[in-house]
Amino acid sequence: MWTTGKVIERIDWNDKLFSLRIKADVEPFIAGQFIKLSQIRDEKRVARAYSLVNPPGKDYVEVLAVAVEDGLLSPDLQALTPGDSIEVTSKATGFMTLDEVPNGALQGKHLWFFATGTAVGPFISMLATDGPWQRFEKVVLVYGVRLGEDLAYLETIQQFIELHPQQFVFIPIVTREDYPNALSCRIPDGISSGLIEQKAGLGINAEHSQVMICGNPGMITDAQIALVEKGLAKNLRRAPGQITVEKYW
Repeated sequence: MWTTGKVIERIDWNDKLFSLRIKADVEPFIAGQFIKLSQIRDEKRVARAYSLVNPPGKDYVEVLAVAVEDGLLSPDLQALTPGDSIEVTSKATGFMTLDEVPNGALQGKHLWFFATGTAVGPFISMLATDGPWQRFEKVVLVYGVRLGEDLAYLETIQQFIELHPQQFVFIPIVTREDYPNALSCRIPDGISSGLIEQKAGLGINAEHSQVMICGNPGMITDAQIALVEKGLAKNLRRAPGQITVEKYW
């Protein structure tokens, strides 16, 4: 289950937010899935789940993490530098994948990604695959953070814009300071008020929309309420709908 990986690159987005690229023997996975990283502390394994940011097919795995001062693992992860070792699960798991989004008549035309903080990771992975672009006419990434410096992978997102200028819409949301071309509302409030739809130039409705939400539990709960009010339903295998979610802790 566990394999030893080696850090090959580290990216510091700010003093708390960072990414690690790790060379490790991980089985093939589906974009949107997660692995676990761990260290042995006081003869006990401390493990945490992290979504894979890289698309399938790379010869490394990449995770986005934030260092929490009293965290059991994240401060140690932030201290890692290239050449250091870290334990990694050899198999990714999770159901926050496009495979779980209904196909055919239930699919709709527009795919919406709603993320807060580090939960943007699985969506970056999906956007780097062919799946979203082949299945949907429009793909919208709504990415909410507190401060502008918390927006990671902006260069990668810009590449998606340049590769798919007619298909892709990026909506940053920065709640605690003014930021160019960003909204300042919470994601659920932006859904309820229509601000996000106005910014995207697209409506959110059961006929045309599939929505994937990943982030903090409070945002997910409130966003689902707002989406249900618009006529969407949670997507379940036994009852396909339009809202697919993954809580990030």
